[in-house]
Amino acid sequence: MNPYAAQLGTRNPREVIADTPRQLTALAGRLGPDGMERSLAPGKWRAREILCHLADCEMVFAFRLRQALAEPHHVVQPFDQDEWARPYPALDGKAALEAFSSARRWNVAWLATVPPQEFSKKLTHPERGEMTFQVLVETMAGHDLNHVRQLETIASQA
Repeated sequence: MNPYAAQLGTRNPREVIADTPRQLTALAGRLGPDGMERSLAPGKWRAREILCHLADCEMVFAFRLRQALAEPHHVVQPFDQDEWARPYPALDGKAALEAFSSARRWNVAWLATVPPQEFSKKLTHPERGEMTFQVLVETMAGHDLNHVRQLETIASQA
């Protein structure tokens, strides 16, 4: 099973996805400017950089979701998150959260238009193998949960 999707347990992935912007906004408020510069451990992303990563990933998921439905048996294009993270030290966490939240609202609205039968459509991730559109949505939600937990841990270290 996909490690991100496995994090969902019995939770509804679309509900998790819809609630993530609220959770991130609350966590950013708890962290404040100083907390945004803390990380889980030396060499790990700071809270602000996690928000940058989530903003980037939201664009990636937006494209993957749409391509998965637009093409027969779509093959997902992976990306190197460490290469994408190179500019994160110079980027603003608040701007990243705003970008994430805006794109997420659009993705949630778009997902609401997807007919139920489309969730069984197959696609392939070169690193994770064949999956359904539903598993892609579950991956998105599990990815959210993973990073929300990281931010919660950083916030609790204050």
